Amino acid sequence: MTETTSQQLPAVAFLGLGHMGGPMALNLVKAGVRVTGYDVVPEACDAAREAGLEVAGSAQEAVRSADVVLTMFPAGVFVKEAYEGVDGAEGLLAAAPAGATFLDCSTINISEAQEVAQLARAAGFTAADAPVSGGVVGATAGTLAFMVGAEPEVFERVRPLLEIMGGRVVHCGGNGMGQAAKICNNMILGVSMVAVSEAFVLAERLGLEYQAMYDVVSHASGQCWALTTNCPVPGPVPTSPANNDYEPGFAGALMSKDLTLAATALDETGTEAPMGRLAAELYAQFVKDGHAGTDFSGIITTLREASRKSSGEG
Repeated sequence: MTETTSQQLPAVAFLGLGHMGGPMALNLVKAGVRVTGYDVVPEACDAAREAGLEVAGSAQEAVRSADVVLTMFPAGVFVKEAYEGVDGAEGLLAAAPAGATFLDCSTINISEAQEVAQLARAAGFTAADAPVSGGVVGATAGTLAFMVGAEPEVFERVRPLLEIMGGRVVHCGGNGMGQAAKICNNMILGVSMVAVSEAFVLAERLGLEYQAMYDVVSHASGQCWALTTNCPVPGPVPTSPANNDYEPGFAGALMSKDLTLAATALDETGTEAPMGRLAAELYAQFVKDGHAGTDFSGIITTLREASRKSSGEG
């Protein structure tokens, strides 16, 4: 975190106070930022208020005196609807004061990020996309990684806020390039988690103990984040979700969403990525099988069960 006085920090309207947005907003408050929050889910507003966050009665009310309008929504359609308004309701672009910057930290399609940024610019505002990596643990600890798509001067304006909420902030290029970096990163993560899980299932069936497998691979060419931080089997990494019945740090539904975004980008660019597409299919099935709220490393249970069935085991 960069040390910055509260007088230098812009006032923030934080819209989307869920599992990620709530802790992020509170980290801004703790650093002295004036934050006004709002969420369409009343329970999220109640939880944020109880934690010490000022909560407005509506999104429009929250943004009226904001220097930065920060959105953290589950899909691009909600970002666009919030900006423009729906069913005759005033949109954020109409409610925000002149000179505001629209900072979207949602993970959405690259084309959607570029579209909403253009809407903001057409309304006289500046805009940036800054999707995050690090999950709920990173949101709470203030150690998220932010991948930012914005013009250089806009990036410099929002960077102090991002540095409060994160441990790493990278300017990736113009609008949409933050989303591009996030999608590419999570395609690697999805593919690598499947590969690590497959290797552990094979190790099980060969009689190789988890710890021995981990001790070798974590110091060999197979070493990766999916192994050393989010290990899909209990024991070797005590803090991994596998030790807590796959309680999600990064839920399967979110991985499926990100891999679907990656597949869309593959289609739009004509890119060949058979492993990325296969990972998207596997996680889509993982969610359909009832594991949307399971940590994405729980994919190992699906692969283990598939191995049992294919070998004729009960």
